[in-house]
Amino acid sequence: MQDASPDPPAGSTSEFGPFGRALLAVSKTAAAAGGLVFVAIVGMSIVSIVGRKLFSMPVPGDFELVEMGSAVGASYFFAYCHLNRGDVKVDFFTQHWSAAKVMSLDAIGSLLIGLFASVIAWRTTVGAISLREVGESSAILDWPMWIVRLAMVPGFVLMALAGFYMAVHFVRAARRGALS
Repeated sequence: MQDASPDPPAGSTSEFGPFGRALLAVSKTAAAAGGLVFVAIVGMSIVSIVGRKLFSMPVPGDFELVEMGSAVGASYFFAYCHLNRGDVKVDFFTQHWSAAKVMSLDAIGSLLIGLFASVIAWRTTVGAISLREVGESSAILDWPMWIVRLAMVPGFVLMALAGFYMAVHFVRAARRGALS
């Protein structure tokens, strides 16, 4: 005989609506893509290190590739992390507060994340356009830098959507908690 499963914690991903589940799925796919970028960086680094030590032939521009790949790959993790409540939180002062009060603070924090990510996405887009106009390229590989900058924008847009979605989600959870 199976015991009944406990109710999910208020504000958990199991309470997501259709949009939230779709956003979570897209964010999970983006995070996996970011992970693949890091796997490629590790593979390239191993080839470069072995090539440098054994054959005096490193991968040309390996440091540039690590920098560019890390920036793009990392930008794709933020939304998934936030949707799963994986952000760093200090709950020393709020550990004895009611769930509704904590959810209200989480809603404010999520709103700030959404606003912050929106500004980052906007300014990164503007920066990519500016880099394209001036024709800036990487020093060793001579790759156009605007493409790398623009590749980070979808991750920041997802992060903004996740922040705004979670803000609404936490407000609803706080209201349910206040009514209970």
